[in-house]
This record gives sequence, C-alpha cells and structure tokens, in this order.
Amino acid sequence: MALNSTSETVSDKIPTSLIEDDGPLKRDLIAGLGKGLQVIEAFDQERSRLTISEVAQRAGLTRAAARRYLITLTHLGYVRHEQKVFSLTPKVLRLGQSYLHSARLPRIVQPLLYRLAYSLEEAASVGVLDHDELICVAAVSAGRVVSATLQPGTRVPAFWTANGRVLLASLPQQQIEAFLARLQLEPITAHTIVNKERLLLEIARTRAQGYSVVDQELELGLRTIAVPLKNFRGETVAAMNVSVHASRMPVEDIVERCLPALLKVQVELAALL
Repeated sequence: MALNSTSETVSDKIPTSLIEDDGPLKRDLIAGLGKGLQVIEAFDQERSRLTISEVAQRAGLTRAAARRYLITLTHLGYVRHEQKVFSLTPKVLRLGQSYLHSARLPRIVQPLLYRLAYSLEEAASVGVLDHDELICVAAVSAGRVVSATLQPGTRVPAFWTANGRVLLASLPQQQIEAFLARLQLEPITAHTIVNKERLLLEIARTRAQGYSVVDQELELGLRTIAVPLKNFRGETVAAMNVSVHASRMPVEDIVERCLPALLKVQVELAALL
C-alpha cells in the first residue's frame, strides 16, 4: 500500500526531545562534536597558545582525550602545532562566517545600521546574548574607530555594555539575578559598576525607559546608548547601539543627539524582524 504524501518517515520526523523544555535526550547528542567545540573554545585572547595539559584543563577533558582532539583539529586545519603548544588557525573564522553569511538577523540589520552610523557620523552595532556575554553580530564604524570590541564576532561582558543591559532587561527577574550570581564583580575601569544592587537598579531603569546609557564602564573613553530590537510579536531579539568617544560627546548629550535616530531605526526594523 502506498504511503500518504503527508505521512512522516522516520528520517523526517523531528524527535520530541528537540522541542521539549528539558532539552534533548543524551542518546540524541554526539558527544565528540561537543567536546571538539569545547577544545576550540579553550583558546581566547588571554590564552592564544596552549599545551595539551592546558587544553585538557580548560575543556574538562583527560590529557589523552585532549591530545586526540587537538591532533584531529590539526589534521583538519583548524589548529596549528608548534613544538609543544597549539594555537588556532584562521580557518576557525569559517565557523563564524557561516553564521554571519547565513543568519537572517545580520543581513536585515546591516543596511539600516549603515544608515544610522553615517547619519550620526558615529559607530553603531547590533548584538545578541550568549550566556553571560554579548556577541556583536553586525557593526558599522562610519570612519570612527571607537573600540576594537565593536566588530562582528567579539564577545564582551553583558552587564557592562548598553546592548547587554537592554537585552538583560527583557529577561525575567529571576534569570537576571542568576546571571549576577555567576559573575565575578571586578572593576574593568574606574567607572565599572560592581555593586549587585546598583546593577539591578540599572537593569530596572533600562526596562522602564526603553534604552540604556553606559559611560566608560567597559572601556575608558567609550560611551554607548542602546535600544532593544523587537520582532513583530514584541519579543526582544537583539539590541542596537551607537558608540561615541568621550572626548567628542558629553554623556549628558548622548540621549538627545543619538536616541531619536536609534528609535527611528528601531521602528523600521520591527516590521522586518
């Protein structure tokens, strides 16, 4: 008997574990893939060259397992081996480029972000949350090199950025407090807010007024103002900011000079997201 055209085959059927809140079942996961990505993530700006033992410690692997993953990644061209240390190769950028080239969000926001940046003659960027960090997914400098952190792919602590606070303000209060509980509240600059109660007040203020201003908390000389980007259902999917150098614009002027342009683009993007 012929199968009905609307029937699902075993290969087409989506496992219910993929759509349950509790997460996928262990049998549906490929442990080796996850551990290989953990090895790549073990490298960062402070630790660009690692030994096998260091990778094992940072990735939570045995030394023997770390060695095998590093050999595999070296064979595939993602890792370079020099004497007793390993480092990532530029091929790793392909992983990030796959997102930037295929994801809908960067493609939609880039043209309007370009217009925003050049209308104000300041840098602008769009970011999303990834665990406790903010990741930049689109940026336009408009000839103003304000900060090296305003580049696609860069990660910064969410609590000390305007984009990050806008995104955190969209979360349930319990989740925000869980974020804070995990943080090591150490000053990055003399302006960094490290008091938990004050950070919660800043998040509440951001939620109430619909935008956030951060003055040199992440980097000296860097001032930013951000607004949420919402889809047609009113859900916050990203945040968009304008960044200025402190020597060019007093913090008292940033709302008046930058917020109207941000809100205009925010409205236009709401119809597209």
